[in-house]
Formats: sequence, C-alpha cells, structure tokens
Amino acid sequence: MSTEALNKIPKRRERHFGDRVVWCFQDRQANSFAMFAQSVARSPDRTALVFGDRSWSYGALDAEVARTGARLRELGFGQGARVAMLLSNQPAFVVLFLATQRLAAIAVPLDVRLQTDEIAHALALCGAQVLVHDGALKDRLPQLASDLSAVEIADGAIGLAPRDSSDCPPPTPPHEDDPALVLFTSGTTGRPKGAILTHLNIVHSTMNHAMNLGLAADDRSLVAVPLSHVTGVICAIMAPFWTGGTLILLPRFKAREFLEAASHWRMTYTIMVPAMYALCLRDPDFDRFDLSAWRLGHFGASPMPEETLRILAAKLPDLVLVNGYGATETCSPALMTPVGGTRTALDAGAPALPCVEVMIADPETGVEVAAGDSGELWIRGPNVSPGYWGDANATAAGFVAGYWRSGDIGRRDDQGNIVIHDRLKDVINRGGYKIYSAEVETVLRRFPNIVEVAVVGVPDSVLGERVHAVISTPAPPHEEALSAFCADRLSDYKVPESWHITAEPLPRNSMGKLDKKLLRVQAAARRTGKERNS
Repeated sequence: MSTEALNKIPKRRERHFGDRVVWCFQDRQANSFAMFAQSVARSPDRTALVFGDRSWSYGALDAEVARTGARLRELGFGQGARVAMLLSNQPAFVVLFLATQRLAAIAVPLDVRLQTDEIAHALALCGAQVLVHDGALKDRLPQLASDLSAVEIADGAIGLAPRDSSDCPPPTPPHEDDPALVLFTSGTTGRPKGAILTHLNIVHSTMNHAMNLGLAADDRSLVAVPLSHVTGVICAIMAPFWTGGTLILLPRFKAREFLEAASHWRMTYTIMVPAMYALCLRDPDFDRFDLSAWRLGHFGASPMPEETLRILAAKLPDLVLVNGYGATETCSPALMTPVGGTRTALDAGAPALPCVEVMIADPETGVEVAAGDSGELWIRGPNVSPGYWGDANATAAGFVAGYWRSGDIGRRDDQGNIVIHDRLKDVINRGGYKIYSAEVETVLRRFPNIVEVAVVGVPDSVLGERVHAVISTPAPPHEEALSAFCADRLSDYKVPESWHITAEPLPRNSMGKLDKKLLRVQAAARRTGKERNS
C-alpha cells in the first residue's frame, strides 16, 4: 500500500488510557498477537522465519509459540506477568515474544550488552516475575530476588517445552489499552526508563510502518538490528509477520555476513542505521553480490551521509531509501519520508504518519509557536506510550495532555512536513549564538569519504561553548580543508574550531544512536590535556 492510500484509510477519534483522545484506524486487529494469528490463518505453509539453515512455516512457528506459552502458564506466568527477556537475536526471542503476546503477558526485552548492575536496575524497575536468558549470559546475571524465577534457554532451542503435552485452553485476549511491552529508553541523559507500550500502540505502529513501505507477503526482510529494541520489535518482527512475509534473522551485524545472506535469500527489504549501510559499501567484494531483489532500505537513528547516498544510488539504482523518525515512547515510527518521494532525509522534511499529531511548542512555556518557527516536537497519537513503568514523576515530566515531549527541535514547513533540526540538549550556545549541531553535521556529511560525524559543544571559559567536530573516515583529510569546506557553507561562528579525526566507528548507545554525552566528555578531556601540555 502506498503512502497516499494509507492516508485514505478510515479513521476516527477515540478515548484511550483514561483521558487521551487520539485518531485511530477504524479497522484494525484487537491486539498484537491477532496480527500474527491473521497470517497463520491465511498462509500456514508460507515460510515465516529463517535462521541459519533452519526455517519455520507460519503454522510451525505458531505451534512453537503455543508450546512456549503453555510452559509459561505451567510456571504460573499468564496475563499481566512481566517476562524479562535477556536473549540475543535468535528464534527463541521471536517465539518468546509472541508467546507473551498470546498470553496477554508483558514482554520486557533487555539489551544483551547490559552489565550486571544495569540488568538489576531493569528487573527491579519493571517488577519482572521471570527472566528468560541465554545460557551464555548466565555469569552476568545479578543476584535475583526470591520472587523472581530464572529460566535458561538451551543452546539451539527455539522456545520452552511444556511438561504437560495436553492442550491448554486459549488465554483471555487482552484489552488494547493493556501493556504489551516494557522497553527501556537509551538512557543517554540518565538511567534508562521503562516505556510502557500497549497493544494499541503496537497495532498502529505496525500498520503505519508496513503500509507506508508497502510491505507484502512476498517480501523477504533481512534483520541484523537488535530485536530487543523498539525497531526490532515493530519493524523486524511485527511488520513482516502481519503482512505474511518472511523474516530472515541474523545473530549480529557483520557486513560480509549480511551481504552473503542478502544475496542468498534475495532480500527485498531491510532496516539499518546509516553506519551499517556504509560498512556494507566498504566491503571490497560488494559489487560481486547479487542484490538485484533489494527494493527497500529503511534507515533511522541518524542522517545518512551524502557520500553513502550517492554510492548507493550509483550501485543500486532501483533501491528506494526511506528515512524514519521515532523513539521508544512513540513505538518506533512517527514520521517517515514517503516511498518514492524526492526527500530521503528528515532535515529536508517528512510528514507525520496517519493518526499521529505533532505540535511544535516553545519548550519553556508549552505554547505552540508561530507557523514556520522552530520549537520542541510534541507528539500525540495511538502509537504514543501512556507513560513510564513505575515512574510517575518521569511520566508527568515527559507527557503533557497526551503529548510526548520529544526533546527534539524542529519546525513545520509550508507543505506541512516536519523538519528536524537537533536535539534540544545538543544545541550549542557559543557566546549567545545558538548553533544546531545537526546543521553543521549535514554540511560535513557532504565532504568526501565521511562515514560518520558528530558535532558537540565543548566548555569554554570565555564563550561558554565552542564547536567541536568528531569525524570517522578511512581517508583522514587535513583539518584546514575541513574548515575551509565549512566556511564556504556556514556562518563563521558555526564552523568547528577543533577536530578529532579517527578511522574507528563513533561510539553509540544501546539504541544505535551516537553517544554524544560520551563524545562531549572525551572532547573536553582532550581539550584539557592539550591545555596542560601547552
């Protein structure tokens, strides 16, 4: 389905989560599991999941989900139970997630890179009742509370086996306002918060994502992003399964392994962060892989460098790139560039997806700004989380009258598209001049051979902050060339005054976003070191 057709689907205003009134799709599944069950009923013999040399039809996968759900019920975990999942990208993650949705339990996926104290924080915050984990991660587990059970997934197992083989009665379906997921935010400004995502959230985000991209039953989605993130749940699991397509799952991202799988399985669609596209292009054998079936490439988390866009267009002229904007709190997509449109970057503007409302507000007063002016993006819709688990203060601060305060700065252009400028906390104040780091980054991405770039403010005793750029490139340029390139395209006060150039990838948080908090600390430390040595 095209973006235009998606906008014509009947909608109506409904009240949810107590006092929120939002636009909703009139015709939709009642809960997240019903979206998967629909494809099981329609095409039980169609291939649903591929992992390595193993594959499962929709019917076979549904049977594994039912078995795992039966085992969870035997253990005493049913409707409303918080089931923590410390699992890498593997079939067991998919099966366990779907089993929680079948039982009307609440899945709590945890990033496998979390360390012991971080795992303990997440388990305590969400009040998990059971932790299902990889055996390889056993040594990282914290001391568990007496009321928290731990279940280890056997190596190579696709799920949990019930002890009683008799059929269990079907569970009571959840209400669509019931929590289905608790997903932890990236925590770049503090300890992660557990965003509640309901069945209503998942259903609408899945519909928006799949229909805007035009995903269909003949699509083969290759997934290497972490399943434990909101992108993994919505874009990697729910969207392909709702449309009856095939999910080809990789345990991790390695450029060569990704290209081999994409060629072998004739991948039609994937979602990755821009750095993953760049790493694929850097493979010396890229041109030898048959990627002729690849029609859609979705990306998010950061803008795509112009060099990457140019090379992709030259090597894969039939590939359509789509840029999406969202967050854990918006259940992934909230804005998305239309398929087939001329815009492939959010800094050029993208429309809000159907049922999603965006208000541009003054972050200090909460008053809507004048047309064309910049302000904070406040987002409301059936995709927006009702709040944070067990954190009333954070919920009150982050959600206002049903709107989620994104912390992102943008404006609405004359066509109604939302143009993203920067994170509110990433705006640099140089002697009273406000500088959007994203604007400087956009310019630097046009410089040849730039793979990644981040612009941050470093403390300065005179001006408050100065502009510092961190660049990842395989061919380090002279700083003078970079400065001259920027000076031709930016006001003088926006040109970076210091540089750090590396061939290594820039640090990212667990959500795949550039870790600017760490980059600011590193930049300040390097600056202090230079001052001491001078």
